[in-house]
Amino acid sequence: MLELFTDRLQLKIVDTSNLSKIHELLSVPEVDLYNALGIPTNKEVTDVYLQEWIDDFEMRKEFVFAIYIQSSKEFIGLISLKIGNPKYSIGSIWYKLHPIFWSKGYATESAKRILKFSFEEIGLHRVEAGCAIANIGSVRVLEKIGMIREGHKRKVLPLKTGWSDNYEFAMLEEDWSN
Repeated sequence: MLELFTDRLQLKIVDTSNLSKIHELLSVPEVDLYNALGIPTNKEVTDVYLQEWIDDFEMRKEFVFAIYIQSSKEFIGLISLKIGNPKYSIGSIWYKLHPIFWSKGYATESAKRILKFSFEEIGLHRVEAGCAIANIGSVRVLEKIGMIREGHKRKVLPLKTGWSDNYEFAMLEEDWSN
């Protein structure tokens, strides 16, 4: 079982025991606001996502971690590193935290740990992330962890509210080393 730690958090690869908490998280309207995935219609739909993440981990294509507060063992969200074509040595990250844990530095702390994992343990050359331009909280997280905003894609995210523009962020291995 792969686990990563920060000062306050424990990140553990998801498994079937996480189904209820993940379904609850993905069903929160605020979490879904900037999410192209949509709210799962039932737990079986969430289980399909979970099984895909477990299979992708076994093939080392994606590392989806459940985020826990170390002191209380409370589940607060998910964070992922998806590995692209090995030739390019690129990964991409995404995260979702329950709104009661927003604005407490947990997303920043876990995303910074995923960057460390990406560059120092996996050995990637580049890590990317994107977010809807209206998702100010996510923009701030990506800026705080040192990612560089490289682009602005127009109307690329199919959200419930309509097509959204997306900011593209990235960090290179040498950025991390510095």
